[in-house]
Amino acid sequence: MHHHATNSPQFFLTAPSPCPYIEGQLERKVFTHLVGEGAAQMNDLLTQGGFRRSQNIAYRPACETCRACISVRILVDEFKMGRTMRRIVARNADLIGVEHTAEPSTEQYSLFRRYLDARHHRGGMSDMSVLDYAMMVEDTHVETRVIEYRRRGPDTFMTGRGEGELIAVALTDKMGDGLSMVYSFFNPEMEDRSLGTFLILDHIARARAAGLPHVYLGYWVNGSRNMAYKVRFQPQEHLGPKGWERYVPQKD
Repeated sequence: MHHHATNSPQFFLTAPSPCPYIEGQLERKVFTHLVGEGAAQMNDLLTQGGFRRSQNIAYRPACETCRACISVRILVDEFKMGRTMRRIVARNADLIGVEHTAEPSTEQYSLFRRYLDARHHRGGMSDMSVLDYAMMVEDTHVETRVIEYRRRGPDTFMTGRGEGELIAVALTDKMGDGLSMVYSFFNPEMEDRSLGTFLILDHIARARAAGLPHVYLGYWVNGSRNMAYKVRFQPQEHLGPKGWERYVPQKD
């Protein structure tokens, strides 16, 4: 008897649990492990197929009665900022984002805690310990970067680094066809900066500079106030039954 090693991933299904986005719905996820030499290639394929990465797991909603979660990606080459977005970029012109390898720090965790306590104190991540946070950042078999945003200093043009307190952090995967924003958080007291929007705009600029056509934003749920911001970045594509298709926003 011959035993052939298999490179195809095994997929598993979670048990139903209450949906965090739509009251009264149950969610299920299909997931697989992203490990080994082929993890980066598999992550690319799965992300293009509507999966998201969390640590070394790729998952996608597989709910029986609902299709509300829709994968969204921005078309980088065609994207143009409107007036409001240009203002946000100008307001944050004193910030610089520096890429690091996927290593956690106590400074990151303390900002992460402030962000969760202010924005998501009842969410599923609200009780994450420093060890949980370290796993979220480090447990990756793909090309993951931590981008730290700080104010520009007098020597920034020479060192390429920002100075002072950590203001925002993005955990980002670099893929063959784009950047995937895995998770981001920021100083919740700096509301006037619109940091969430700024981080996405900065990723669009980074993708463009790297010649990458897409920025993946994860899932959008129509009608969810927490996710409404994702469709502001036009043009974009949504993953439907026929594959990726350009999304045309409905006029109010």
